Amino acid sequence: MSKDKVQIFDTTLRDGEQVPGCKLDTTQKLIIAERLEELGVDIIEAGFPISSPGDFHSVSEIAKLVKDVTVCGLTRAVKKDIKVAAEALVHAKRPRIHTGIGTSESHIKFKFNTTQEKIIERAVDAVAYAKTFVEDVEFFAEDAGRTDNEYLARVCEAVIAAGATVLNIPDTTGYCLPEEYGQKIKYLKENVKGIDKAILSCHCHNDLGLATANSISGAINGARQIECTINGIGERAGNTSLEEVVMVLRQHPNLNIDTNINSQLLYSTSQMVSQKMGMPVQPNKAIVGSNAFAHSSGIHQDGVIKQRETYEIIDPKDVGVDQSSIVLTARSGRAALAYRAKNIGYELTKVQLDVVYDEFLGFADKHKEVHDADIHQIIEKSPVDIVSSVPS
Repeated sequence: MSKDKVQIFDTTLRDGEQVPGCKLDTTQKLIIAERLEELGVDIIEAGFPISSPGDFHSVSEIAKLVKDVTVCGLTRAVKKDIKVAAEALVHAKRPRIHTGIGTSESHIKFKFNTTQEKIIERAVDAVAYAKTFVEDVEFFAEDAGRTDNEYLARVCEAVIAAGATVLNIPDTTGYCLPEEYGQKIKYLKENVKGIDKAILSCHCHNDLGLATANSISGAINGARQIECTINGIGERAGNTSLEEVVMVLRQHPNLNIDTNINSQLLYSTSQMVSQKMGMPVQPNKAIVGSNAFAHSSGIHQDGVIKQRETYEIIDPKDVGVDQSSIVLTARSGRAALAYRAKNIGYELTKVQLDVVYDEFLGFADKHKEVHDADIHQIIEKSPVDIVSSVPS
C-alpha cells in the first residue's frame, strides 16, 4: 500500500530567523535554501518581503535559485504586503503567497478591535487579491489554536471560496494539547464546505514542548502539510522540529504517512544551520543532538554493544551520523571498557579486564569522561602484561 505524503513546509529562513541573534545575510540564506532543496523539502518559506529591503532581496534571489521547490513569501492581510511579495516571487517557478490574519477572540478584540465578520471580510479580500498574482495561495488563521472551531470553520470556508489552496492552522502560542489540536483538524476536515479543494497545514509552536506531538496529531487527523524548522528554531521556545516529525513518521509505518525528506542529510543540515545562525544545538536534542546516539550507562552500553536496537530505535546512519558513541564514565561497565579498548587495539582477557577495570574506575571517578588516550595510560599502569595489537 502506498503511503500518504505529508508536504514539508520549511520556515527556517522566515520564522526560524526571527530568533534574536540569528539574522542571516542573503549569501547564507542561499546556501541554506540550496541544502533544503537537496534535503527534499516541498516548500521553502523564504522570508517576509515587505519587512525590509534585505528580506525582499533574499526572497527574490532564492526564487531565482531553487528549481523544484515551491518558494513562499509571507504577508499580512494587507494589499501592499501582498503586492510586494508577488514582486519578490516573480522569478519563482512555483510561487506561493502566504497571507492571513488573527482569528481568535483575543486577536479580534485586542489586536484588531473589530468583529468576527470584519475579519472574514479582510481574510477573503487578502486571498482574492493574492490570487490575482499567483495560483497557489496559503491562508493562515493566526492563533487558530485558541479560536472557536465553529468560527474557524467559517473562516476556512470563506477563504477556500476566495481561492485559498492551503489552510494554515497555527497553534501560535503553543497552547494546544495533541488530542485537542488533532480534533481541531478533524473538525475542519468534517465541517468545512469545499475542504477537498485545499490542504490543511500544521504550524505549531513549542511553548509547552508539544509542537512535534501536535503536528503529528494534526497529520493523523488529516493535515497534509507540516510547517517546521531545522533544529526546531523559532520564536520564543521555537517551532516544530523538521527532523523530529520526519523521523516520527518514518519510525511509525503503521501511520501510513511519510515525507519526501532524505533523512541521511538531517544531521549535516542541522550542523549547517547551527553554524550559520550561531545557534548551538542542545546535546540532548532529539535526532540531531550530540548525545542522541551516545551511551554512558553501563546497562545501556552492554545492550547496545550486543544489539544496537536494544536502546536505539533509529539507526544513526539513517540520519547521517556515522555510528553510536560509547562514552566512558564512572557509570560505564566492563563491556563498554572492553569494547573501547578493542577499538584501539587491546584484546583483553576476562582476567585482564577485571584488573584494568579496577584501575579504570579509579581514574573515571576523578574525570567526567575517559578518552582513548586515557585508556592507553590506564592499561599501561595496570599490574598485568597486556600487548596491544596496534602496529608500532
